[in-house]
Amino acid sequence: MNSNRFTRRDFSIRAASLVSALGISGSAFGSIVIPRPTTGEITHTCDAIHQEVLFKAPRKRVYDALTDAAQFEKVAQLSQAMKSGMAPQGKPAEINREAGGAFSLFGGYISGRQIELVPNERIVQAWRSASWPAGAYSIAHFALTDEDANTKLIFDHKGFPDGTAQHLAEGWHVNYWEPLAKFLS
Repeated sequence: MNSNRFTRRDFSIRAASLVSALGISGSAFGSIVIPRPTTGEITHTCDAIHQEVLFKAPRKRVYDALTDAAQFEKVAQLSQAMKSGMAPQGKPAEINREAGGAFSLFGGYISGRQIELVPNERIVQAWRSASWPAGAYSIAHFALTDEDANTKLIFDHKGFPDGTAQHLAEGWHVNYWEPLAKFLS
């Protein structure tokens, strides 16, 4: 057996710790008890991304585009990452639509696990870039709300490696929000 293999149990333990530290609901993990940190173990200098985007489509359509592999692959093909060749070509999007399930996007350049999925309302993912150090995961939180006949997506991203915030913030726009708006129109 490969001792470097990242198992579902490893993922659950790490994700539960990260979810608890970030103050996000972790209902997908059942009742896991996380020990309280002691003074001095928490840093308050972590970067975070908060973005709000309005889409001219119902919540179900936006949710499905983000969680259905065939639809997301069409979104990805409109992205800057795929057009520029930054993301590898050939490997289609894979998205498991169950809590704990894996996803792989942009030719495998982006991957992770679904932490929480509330249809048409919320997606919470343990999300990582292939360029990050092994085992480094962040939390991507997508909340969908109605705004007139449109959908407002409130996005929060936390826990990513230092120095990557600007690149990630731009990347969400050119690789997710702009192509998603084109796909939905």
